[in-house]
Amino acid sequence: MGIFEPFRAIGYITTNVPFSVQRLGTETFVTVAVGKAFQVYNCAKLSLVLVGPQFPKKIRALASYREYTFAAYGSDIAVVKRAHQVATWSGHSAKVNQLLLFGEHILSVDVEGNIFIWQFKGIDKNPAPIGHIKLEDKFSPSCIMHPDTYLNKVILGSQEGSLQLWNISTKEKIYEFKGWGSSITCCVSSPALDVIAAGCADGKIHVHNLRYDEEVATFSHSTRGAVNALSFSTDGQPLLASGGSSGVISIWNLEKRRLQSVIKEAHDSSIVSLQFFANEPVLMSSSADNSIKMWIFDRSDGDPRLLRFRSGHSAPPLCIKFYANGRHILSAGQDRAFRLFSVVQDQQSRELSQRHVSKRARKLKLKEEEIKLKPVIAFDVAEIRERDWCNVVTCHMDTPRAYVWRLQNFVLGEHILAPCPENPTPVKACAISACGNFAVLGTAGGWIERFNLQSGISRGNYVDVLEVESAAHDGEVIGIACDATNNIMISAGYHGDVKVWDFKGRQLKYKWEVGCSLVKIVFHRSNGLLATVADDLVIRLFDVIAQRLVRKFEGHTDRITDLCFSEDGKWLLTSSMDGTLRIWDVILARQIDAIQVALSITGLSLSPNMDILATSHVDQNGVYLWVNQAMFSGAASFASYGSGKEIVNVKMPSTSSEKDGENSDTRTIIKPLESSDTSQFLNSIPQIPDLVTLSLLPKSQWQSLINLDIIKARNKPIEPPKKPENAPFFLPSIPSLSGEIVFKPSEGTNEENNTQNTGLEVSSKKNDLPVSKFLQILQSCAEKENFAPFTDYIKSLSPSILDMELRMLQIIDDDDEQEPEKRQELHFIELLLDYFIHELSCGTNFEYIQALITLFLKIHGETVRCQSKVQEKARKLLEVHSAVWPKIEEKIQSNICMIAFFTNSQFF
Repeated sequence: MGIFEPFRAIGYITTNVPFSVQRLGTETFVTVAVGKAFQVYNCAKLSLVLVGPQFPKKIRALASYREYTFAAYGSDIAVVKRAHQVATWSGHSAKVNQLLLFGEHILSVDVEGNIFIWQFKGIDKNPAPIGHIKLEDKFSPSCIMHPDTYLNKVILGSQEGSLQLWNISTKEKIYEFKGWGSSITCCVSSPALDVIAAGCADGKIHVHNLRYDEEVATFSHSTRGAVNALSFSTDGQPLLASGGSSGVISIWNLEKRRLQSVIKEAHDSSIVSLQFFANEPVLMSSSADNSIKMWIFDRSDGDPRLLRFRSGHSAPPLCIKFYANGRHILSAGQDRAFRLFSVVQDQQSRELSQRHVSKRARKLKLKEEEIKLKPVIAFDVAEIRERDWCNVVTCHMDTPRAYVWRLQNFVLGEHILAPCPENPTPVKACAISACGNFAVLGTAGGWIERFNLQSGISRGNYVDVLEVESAAHDGEVIGIACDATNNIMISAGYHGDVKVWDFKGRQLKYKWEVGCSLVKIVFHRSNGLLATVADDLVIRLFDVIAQRLVRKFEGHTDRITDLCFSEDGKWLLTSSMDGTLRIWDVILARQIDAIQVALSITGLSLSPNMDILATSHVDQNGVYLWVNQAMFSGAASFASYGSGKEIVNVKMPSTSSEKDGENSDTRTIIKPLESSDTSQFLNSIPQIPDLVTLSLLPKSQWQSLINLDIIKARNKPIEPPKKPENAPFFLPSIPSLSGEIVFKPSEGTNEENNTQNTGLEVSSKKNDLPVSKFLQILQSCAEKENFAPFTDYIKSLSPSILDMELRMLQIIDDDDEQEPEKRQELHFIELLLDYFIHELSCGTNFEYIQALITLFLKIHGETVRCQSKVQEKARKLLEVHSAVWPKIEEKIQSNICMIAFFTNSQFF
């Protein structure tokens, strides 16, 4: 198991597979394919309601009926009930291209002309097809549809241009229509009896009467390309919608037999599917540009308007970065879009506005793509000034200007930053200061200039007097970074020179040469380390203050595409075109994990909480999320996760976060792993005086100990469990502390066993406790005066089990039949107090011990108050705690005040 495991993919809306629309009650749902899975949206607000399972291959066709979804992938058809696959139909030997819902049956058509008939009412009983039709060799099916009122009959369109009418019940061809000399791409039934519409590859639409084999009307697209989708309106208006490969939707008036309206640039790519909702003036469209849109016909002139839509990147994203404490991801793609994806709520994802693009495109008679800004190649964001002014700056491809954005309003800012107007060159690098007031830009000509984000006014440029052209660098500026206190600014040139500047004075303080051409730099503000990537595929870490090389990492075999630090500065993550993602431990100066993916990573970003890693990949329009296993487990070290120097093959995340049984094993080891015991290294480090060491446990694990009562009250069931009418037979079992099932012995056991257990029964009736593993380890560690095994054991326990173990020591009765010195509960309570005193004195596992003491006093506080035997050790615990905590509190308060001072200060 590695540090990062696949979680899910976001940003995928639809692909080039036609969707399936169905109405359930008063609501309409649409099922769309997203690669190897499908998604179901509620059309009321286009909110995501269901994500299907992951299939072995990409989906080629979809059909839906109530709670069933039928997905064709490869030569197989999956039957899914809601989100669970209940059957797989495997009758085809070739790829399935079309599925048709036909009453209580599904018709499937493959590329070789085979039609199989499947019955889905009795899926579990009969997974085999109930019928098979073999089409002629010279007839290559391209579409299938069922004409209304035609019992047991379907129409098949072919690539050769002909149409055939088949009876599914008798499996006979009834009639063949000659066609129109062009390949038929789509075919739909109209509200009028015996009338269908067929779209051809030559861009023509033929409205045809089946009964008389006569053509009713012919329409032709003005743009080149095939007719990919057709749909008739069913709300009383005589309208026919058609979509082609140019992304234009045409609305035809069937009564007047002419073009009524055109939705220009409805989509950025070819139209895949069109569907009028039943008895509603609403048209839904999908496209290969990763979007679905709904259009409503409510205007007086009959033209449609956009009602609602969902979209993602239509081209692969280039740069990604976490925002809003890891809840959102900013993404810039090759489709000229700048998007904000929500990790928590998919419906909150949106594209940032570039101010009236559609209106300006119509006015200038240009395409929207020509009006939009060029693709973003680099950007930086600062959250501190989000409510005051623009807090994002972007650099665009071959653009001598940088643009600012205001994320509070999701809109392009009013200022345009243009460095060096006398000799404009494309802006290549940007950075926002820690205070959020300044943006520093670097150009391809070596010019570096600082701007005020509030006013957009230039605040001076950085000049190296030793350079020939009075610029900052001799050549392209590939990266810029600012420190946390606005004291220094760091820039790197393409020729390998790294320079450190006085941020306010703009003078060069010092510089050094890397020795080869630089590609990218990343600076960590907390620890002052600068990571550089060079053409020699070596990652170098420099201490900016000490001006020296501190770390050097090698291992990638192809161009390094991106890198980032973890929030605490302990990890450095790098990606490369060799398909690997490597994690380097900065402290230990070595690689701790490496994974190999099928598609190379082009961009990556680690959330501030270090729980989620986001990646973008080659030729992929979505953003992929990976979960940090170490943040959601009780392991005390990372030694049990990383693969060290070995590379592990990992499957990429799917749109569904659920793991199927077949795909649960996602990691395949290429080489045997080498043992790397990081925990022994960490444990060998002596404790620093007057400081404490944290437990490295997830925050949720020790916080749950304090709030366990609140969690139990919140999760308490509303109604008590009801006994089933036909209760199954259960073997009688004995409850145990470990949770393992222990069956009761039979009544006919040996009398010898009964006599041997007599003493135990008598003692158990008294106040002796059943000695659990928890108490056994505690007793053993107390005798050896080494509590490390006990600490490791309780760290592995869940909060609820630990709470139960402590409550087992609770003194319930206050009878004085037995002396306090002989009560076993008090003995173990004293051992626990000794353990707390020892751990506080050592200063290890500080936050976990504090939470454990809180839970202990909540349960046994009254016992400590009443029993004089344990009061002495409780006073000693108080003394130790009073000696340790004030020192730590003083340091924490000092750091909090310092941070508050710097974050609230304004630097001009």
